[in-house]
Amino acid sequence: QVHTVESGGGSVQAGGSLSLSCAASGYTAINYCMGWFRQAPGQEREKVATIDGRGGTSYADSVKGRFTISTDITENTVYLRMNNLKPDDTAMYYCARGRDYAPRGGYCVAFTDWGQGTQVTVSS
Repeated sequence: QVHTVESGGGSVQAGGSLSLSCAASGYTAINYCMGWFRQAPGQEREKVATIDGRGGTSYADSVKGRFTISTDITENTVYLRMNNLKPDDTAMYYCARGRDYAPRGGYCVAFTDWGQGTQVTVSS
């Protein structure tokens, strides 16, 4: 069975850091584009960061220079390191797998196999 499970959320003060984990099972993460998304109450879901099968990364402008996405091949886990957190980063964070098999990279457009999410709360 295919599963995507997020963990690592919590409550921190502005300026603090958190690391989110996305454990993939039933598939090999590096064969797909993997993405982190977030959704705050009353707002649309936002793509935060992606990493493709070749290690290529992309970030939302709002998190560039503060967040880093990476993949641990041995653990089949995708991480999102978040530094210098701001109250605007408060949201439910979700991980998802790219819809298309893409070990050569790319295909970071359509996503599937969403996790249940992990809450990040940043206080000022």
